[in-house]
Amino acid sequence: MNLSDFKILTFDVVGTLIDFEAGILEYVRPIAQRAGVQLDDEVILLSYGKAEGFEHDRTPGLPFPLMMAPAYQAMAAELGLPADKATVEGFRESIPAWPAFPDTVDALKRLRKRYRIVAMTNSDNWALGHFMQTMQQPFDDTVTAEDVGTCKPDPQFFAYTRGRQSPQGYKLEDYLHVAQSQYHDIGVARQLGYRTAWIERRMGKRGFGGSPAPSVVTRPDFHYASLVELADAVDREG
Repeated sequence: MNLSDFKILTFDVVGTLIDFEAGILEYVRPIAQRAGVQLDDEVILLSYGKAEGFEHDRTPGLPFPLMMAPAYQAMAAELGLPADKATVEGFRESIPAWPAFPDTVDALKRLRKRYRIVAMTNSDNWALGHFMQTMQQPFDDTVTAEDVGTCKPDPQFFAYTRGRQSPQGYKLEDYLHVAQSQYHDIGVARQLGYRTAWIERRMGKRGFGGSPAPSVVTRPDFHYASLVELADAVDREG
């Protein structure tokens, strides 16, 4: 199997292209400091990952930005952070400041020369609009949880996306799903018959950080530590 065999790349956005962990830490660190609470970064991220996983189970159809207020409240209770209304609401409102990974913009431009690229994100359209500006409008098409009415790992998200691309004639074997999250993406994509590329942004670190932990770790078809490694591999195939 070669990367040149594929015609369309579907991308998870938050965690794969947008560094949500950096965004969360930039918001929570100063709040903790002002409150006199000393917290390790990994403790903050683990708390968020657990809270998001709980919210996915409780309200599986909601885009993740709408989960952020209750997730922060759970974090505040666990970590001893303030939970006044402005601070709780500010967590979601920090989304426009979340950065792209340093390799995201250039790697997507390189990949778009060879493939149709499509965003598949648990964001709502508001959040994706900000991410698109940050990433310099890289996609041929986008699909959000707001569009679908459910979130990954629901298989319906993948079915909806394939339906949107079907007028262009793409078949399942044409797809490579590219993602960081084992919980939201890699496991379900493999179960549905997709080829997958795991961009393991936390390679070399322990645990799953700000992402909910999967019940099992699924072996992907391709495995890279960064998006630029995928782009380089594509270029090497010529």
